[in-house]
Amino acid sequence: MPLLTPSTRSPRRRTPGPAARFGAALAAALLAVLLGPPAAGEAAPRPAPSADPGAVRWAVQPSGPGGPTGRNYFTYDLAPGDSVTDHVGVTNLGDRPLTFAVYGTDAYTTTDGAFALLPSDRAATDVGAWIGVERRSWTVQPGRRADIPFRLTVPRNATPGDHTGGVIAAVAQDGVTADGQRVRLDQRIAARVYLRVAGEVRPAVTVESVRVGYDTPLNPIGRADLTVTYRIRNSGNVRVGGTGAVVVAGPGGWTLSRTSPVDLPELLPGAEFTVTERVTGVPPALRLTATVDLAPTTVDTALPPVQRTASVWATPWLLIAALAAAGAWLYLRRRRRRPTSAAPSTTPGPAPVSEPSAAPAGPADASGASVAGTAEPPAGGAAAGAR
Repeated sequence: MPLLTPSTRSPRRRTPGPAARFGAALAAALLAVLLGPPAAGEAAPRPAPSADPGAVRWAVQPSGPGGPTGRNYFTYDLAPGDSVTDHVGVTNLGDRPLTFAVYGTDAYTTTDGAFALLPSDRAATDVGAWIGVERRSWTVQPGRRADIPFRLTVPRNATPGDHTGGVIAAVAQDGVTADGQRVRLDQRIAARVYLRVAGEVRPAVTVESVRVGYDTPLNPIGRADLTVTYRIRNSGNVRVGGTGAVVVAGPGGWTLSRTSPVDLPELLPGAEFTVTERVTGVPPALRLTATVDLAPTTVDTALPPVQRTASVWATPWLLIAALAAAGAWLYLRRRRRRPTSAAPSTTPGPAPVSEPSAAPAGPADASGASVAGTAEPPAGGAAAGAR
């Protein structure tokens, strides 16, 4: 029986006639009328829209009368009553004119350690209030830079130490939120200002609180995580930084674990910051002591270390229960082996000695009365004898 193999010849395509073509066109037209126009989501893909040509973009940097000076920040060392004139460069990076509000404000350290400036609705009371600009509103053309002069005057009663703020260039625009509400957007970019007022410098860092948490494992030879949360405060009059580490010790000062030093944020005078460290693999050594070890620094020098400790119980209850059960078992075993009472002695002792009676017993007579062993002589004094 011969094998059937597929043919390698291509099938001949039949060209539809005019009637068939007319019917297909008529069907397509009717289908289009019934279904209507294509939905918006079914339209052919369009290229992604280009970036908004009217986007607001600008830059702010320390400058001089002839342009940028290469400085990252405005840094000054002045005495009370001194003043200095400087420039801030504001560059319009967009394609339309922008009008900027240029002014000074104060800085502060946020709770997460970031450098921040006061919002626009809060008036400056420190170095921001000492910065004066010729006018508040400045218009800069597209692709151009304006080097805007300002004057910083230190009051005569200014306190010694660091005063930090910024020179802001802000653009206010109207916007619409997701729910359709119109809002006023205040977009701000600033160059930082670091001012050191001459006088007594008192750098100081304080560890205000230390909290320790530990989840004792059931396994007495197991390990668990120790959580240490501490709050530090810049209690001096200059900004500080540095590193911090945690040392965990057991009874007798035996070191169990130590964390690697972590960098602390720059803390402005009066600022505080909370650090949380998780120390892994700590054994339940009955009593755990966590020591916060800070190595603070200023922009000029290193400061003496600052330490503070806190303790927490890490009682291995399962081990203590096992030891208590073993002690109770040993006690009961010894108690059972102890004799309940003393046994009487069976060793023969000396025979008791009887006292001689006053009238020794003799042979008994017929009446049953005893007869003395010796007879008394008769009344006549002669001894009785045989005849």
